[in-house]
Amino acid sequence: MDRIPILKMGPFLLVTIQVDLYDRLALTLENDLISMVSKTGARGVLIDISAVSIVDSFMGRILGNIASMSRIMDAETVVVGMQPAVAITLVELGLTLQGVYTALDVEKGMELLQDKIGIFEDPEQDKEGPDDSDD
Repeated sequence: MDRIPILKMGPFLLVTIQVDLYDRLALTLENDLISMVSKTGARGVLIDISAVSIVDSFMGRILGNIASMSRIMDAETVVVGMQPAVAITLVELGLTLQGVYTALDVEKGMELLQDKIGIFEDPEQDKEGPDDSDD
C-alpha cells in the first residue's frame, strides 16, 4: 500500500506530495497525518503540493478536512507550493479551503506556522553569532 512520508521537524510535520493523489492515497494521508499530530503533539502541519498539477473537489475536501481535524487537535495547517492552475481549479470548484493557510513556498510556510503558534526567532542571537568564549 502506498503512503506519503510525513517528516517531523521540531514542532511541525512536513508532508511533500510528489505524486498525483488518488482517492485511497488521499484518505490514507489524512488518517496518517491526524495520527501523527496526535502521537507527536505537533503544533503545525505544512503540506507541500508543488508537484501536484491536478486537484479535484475530493482532494480539496481532504485538504480542508486535514486542516479542520488538525485545528481541533491544536495544530495549524499551511499548504505551500500551489501551482496557478490548481488555485484556479479550486476557485472554479467553489472550494475556499477554510482553515487552510497558504504560502508560496516551504520557507514562507514555515515562517507562517512559527508566527501562528508564537515561535519567534531571536534576531539578537543571530547578530551575535556562535558563542566562542572560553569561560
